[in-house]
Amino acid sequence: MSETTYTVTGMTCDHCVRSVTEEVAKIDGVTGVRVDLPTGAVTVTGSREPAAADVRAAVEEAGYTLTA
Repeated sequence: MSETTYTVTGMTCDHCVRSVTEEVAKIDGVTGVRVDLPTGAVTVTGSREPAAADVRAAVEEAGYTLTA
């Protein structure tokens, strides 16, 4: 099991959290996504660590920016 935390900017509300969660959850191998709105931390768990490019693409698809 893998757990990785990323930082996402631009999220301001629960809708933002849902959008990011839904897009990141679509990545193959991801089993869970936790978003902490005040800090912008997005923790991704899964059977393996997803490629950073896949996470970046999912976050951008949701309309936000992956900064770390």
